[in-house]
Amino acid sequence: MARKHGAGKGIGMGFAKWYDEHVVPRFIQCACSSPTIMKMREKVVPLASGKVFEIGCGGGINQPLYDHGKVTSFSGMDPSTKGLDYTREAVANSGWQADIRQGFGEAIPFEDESFDTVVCTFTLCSVCDQMQTVRELRRILKPGGRLLYAEHGRAHDAGVQKWQNRIEPVWKKLAGGCHLTRPVSSAIAQQGFAMNVLGQRYAPKMPRFAGWMEWGEAVKAG
Repeated sequence: MARKHGAGKGIGMGFAKWYDEHVVPRFIQCACSSPTIMKMREKVVPLASGKVFEIGCGGGINQPLYDHGKVTSFSGMDPSTKGLDYTREAVANSGWQADIRQGFGEAIPFEDESFDTVVCTFTLCSVCDQMQTVRELRRILKPGGRLLYAEHGRAHDAGVQKWQNRIEPVWKKLAGGCHLTRPVSSAIAQQGFAMNVLGQRYAPKMPRFAGWMEWGEAVKAG
């Protein structure tokens, strides 16, 4: 039987949508909760205090790491419907009242200077516009507020960078738009934060092209 014009494209697009909605959230949930990644999260999430906003909260992976005695309120955002289902389940299990919304980092639906702390873990790699997202995170922070981050990104070694450049086009398709070549701390610093870089290294037991990690705190001056 002859295939109708455009039918293959429709099937391909349908599979891509199904993959993004069902496979990617589970892949991210698994990869981003591995023991190596959890150790990175543990370095920054417990530092959060006051009114807290978490970008990329889908999956609820960070929920057990917060010091509830230091946090007065929690808000979160993620574009993934399935990821937010996981988050709401984790929040319900913890008994924490929270304001959790669906949205994108480039246009955060909260007022200026609303939060004492922003938590951003393994999220800047996959937003569409990294710089705009960081500007938004700075906007919603109070003066003197802190952006706590743990991210993977562009390695410091030229040889690893070459492999990152080669692998990234395929990697993005498989891993929900995750980039391998984005700088981390330097990109945050460019948006007017005072930086306290707590660590930079390759994560053990991970391929180097995906294993360059940076974590720290960035303070909003003024």
